[in-house]
Amino acid sequence: MALGPRDLAGVVLAAGAGTRLRPLTDERPKALCPIDGTPLVDLALDRLRAVVGDALAVNLHHGAEQLDAHLPAGVHRSVETPDALGTAGALGALRPWIEGRDVVVANADAWLDPSLDLGGFVAGWDRERTRLLCVTDPDRGDFGDLRYCGVALIPAAVAASFAPVPSGLYEVSWRGEELAGRLDLVPVDVAFIDCGTPGDYLAANLAATGGASVVPDDVVVPADAHLERVVLWPGAEVGAGEVLVDAIRTPSVTVLVRGAAGQAPRSGVATSRTVDPA
Repeated sequence: MALGPRDLAGVVLAAGAGTRLRPLTDERPKALCPIDGTPLVDLALDRLRAVVGDALAVNLHHGAEQLDAHLPAGVHRSVETPDALGTAGALGALRPWIEGRDVVVANADAWLDPSLDLGGFVAGWDRERTRLLCVTDPDRGDFGDLRYCGVALIPAAVAASFAPVPSGLYEVSWRGEELAGRLDLVPVDVAFIDCGTPGDYLAANLAATGGASVVPDDVVVPADAHLERVVLWPGAEVGAGEVLVDAIRTPSVTVLVRGAAGQAPRSGVATSRTVDPA
C-alpha cells in the first residue's frame, strides 16, 4: 500500500550539542549553522516536507531557545530536559505526537545534495522493516561498505517500542535488526556530508555552492580583500587587504581549516582558531 502524508510523521533530530563543531556551536546550535545561507534544520525540514506534508516535529535540547524562536509555528517542538534523550529516546518522547504513524527520521546535521528524491526512498517500503538511506563509503561504512547518511524510515510498531530515556537507535534497534537480517539498507548515489566538524561543515558549504565562497548580503567585502573557499556568517567582517583561505568566519571567531592551502587572516577582525579538517 502506498504511503500518503497522513500515514507518515517526519522527525528532525536537532538536539545534539555539536561538541566537535566548536567553536561554531558556542555561537549557535549546530542545527542553525547555515549551508549556503540556509540553516541545516531548514534543509532537513524541507527534505521531509516533500514526503510528509506538514506532519513535522523537531527535538530540542542544546540551544533550545534559539531553535524554538527560529522554527515555523506549525512545526511541533519536543523539548528534552534536563538531558538530551538521544536518537531513540527522542522518538520515545514524541510517541503521543506520532500517534501510531510510521516515521521518517532525518538528522539535522546531514547535508545531502538537493537532487535527492526521498519519494523514491519511501516508494515500495514494506512498512515492516526499518529502512536506512546509505551511501557507499568503504572507509567509513557503518554496515559493511555502506554508510548511513541520516535518513531512516521506521515502522510504527518499532517507533512505539522506544522509551523516553537516553538511548540510541543503533544500540536499541538497528544493531539487532542487522544481525537478524531485517534491516533494509538502500544505497543512493548522491553527495553526503556529515557536518560534524568545521572541516566537514566547510566542505558541505563548498559542495552546495560548487566551490564558491559564501558571502551573506549584509557582509561588505573590500575590493582589495581576497576570499578563497570561505564561509562567512551574517554579521561577519572582512578587513581591507585581508586574505582568507579555507576558513569559516562568524561575527566573533575565525576558524582556519588545516590541511588545505590557507593563510591566516592579516587583520585583527576576529579571534582565529586553526582546526583539522575532520
